[in-house]
Amino acid sequence: MTRYDGDTERTFAALPPAHGRGFAQTWWGQAWLKALEDTALDSAQLKTGRRLARAGAVGAVSVRPGRLTAVVQDRDRTAHRADVLLEELSPEQWDRFLDMAVERAGHVAALLDREMPPHLVEDAAAAGVELLPGLGDLEPECDCDAWDHCGHTAALCYQVARLLDQDPFVLMLMRGRDEAALLDDLQTRGGGSAAAESSGPEGVDAAEAYAAGDILPPLPDLPGLPEAPGVPPSLDTETPPADGVDPAALEFLASRTAVQAHRLLAEAFRGTCEAELTVGQDAVRLAAGGPGRDVADRLADGSERGRAGLEAAVRAWHLGGTAALAVLDEEWRVEGESLARARAALQSAWDADERPELRARGNRWTVEGAPVQLRVGRDGRWWPYRKERGRWVPAGGAAQDPATALTSAEPVTGDGTAPEEAPLRQ
Repeated sequence: MTRYDGDTERTFAALPPAHGRGFAQTWWGQAWLKALEDTALDSAQLKTGRRLARAGAVGAVSVRPGRLTAVVQDRDRTAHRADVLLEELSPEQWDRFLDMAVERAGHVAALLDREMPPHLVEDAAAAGVELLPGLGDLEPECDCDAWDHCGHTAALCYQVARLLDQDPFVLMLMRGRDEAALLDDLQTRGGGSAAAESSGPEGVDAAEAYAAGDILPPLPDLPGLPEAPGVPPSLDTETPPADGVDPAALEFLASRTAVQAHRLLAEAFRGTCEAELTVGQDAVRLAAGGPGRDVADRLADGSERGRAGLEAAVRAWHLGGTAALAVLDEEWRVEGESLARARAALQSAWDADERPELRARGNRWTVEGAPVQLRVGRDGRWWPYRKERGRWVPAGGAAQDPATALTSAEPVTGDGTAPEEAPLRQ
């Protein structure tokens, strides 16, 4: 008999919001929710869970034997890991279920059609196997420290009801067998006939599909832009990571990838497309997402900027993305028409008796006797810089007028020293 591999796990992508529809359309999905609602002691928490699930606050759902896991976000975007435990069937119970299913080939056919007829559950119960959960079977665990079902675990259960509607093998996996292992066991016990007879031919005849091409329904409209980036699945699955894998770094990379994907999708909807980031620019983008110290150190080393250099680059990124980063990194000679425009802007920005004394070097004008500087970008905008700890760092966003930009660079603290901005997160 095929043995169950304890590492089996399925992860389902986050489902879209469920506005205007119930969570369970099938009788077995409704039975799942009844087990939740009969168990939970606080109806207000169930109401909160329905609201969170309906709003799409439940991230990707990890399903494995005995446990469901997902990250659920509160209305204030605080993320919580929610788990729901369901007892696995014992080896003896699985043996009884498999013997029953082999004798009734229709049960296997129904499961392959993603159906769970009542008589399958009834026959299993007669064999001493309870497939669907009952009162008290759905045990909650959440890092919000609630002792009963909280809004987060309730939201997870409501979302899983939708998954069960689509695929009852989700329940089988929670009970201890994934689809492949279950069908292998059935095939072994039934001599290979049960699954083969029920599965039928795969696909459609090519000539038939071509002939029906002009009567196929139109493709659905493209989905709209989600309000926020998706929440990646939690990697805290109690399974030790493989050698060389840093779960914290991988979770951070997944979350920043989701943010970047949302930004690119927004650009596609607007009909715009920015140039692809270089490796160095992408390292700064990741660092701007607030990584932990270990990840930040790795980015500082990999980008060859060092810790202080990466902090300055992150500050530039927050102020203006790749354009601000180019002004930080590039020193170039201003010539011809660009130089004439820059000089005209500097001449007209102040009255003659108020104009600061500036020392020019390339695209950088430093105020004599002060730790402030103006830099002009290739698009003609002016960027303020301030000297902090012996390093020139961005002091504000771009301005068309050099006087406005210079005001942003001037120290604002009471003792006249340059204020320090927060470094990368420790």
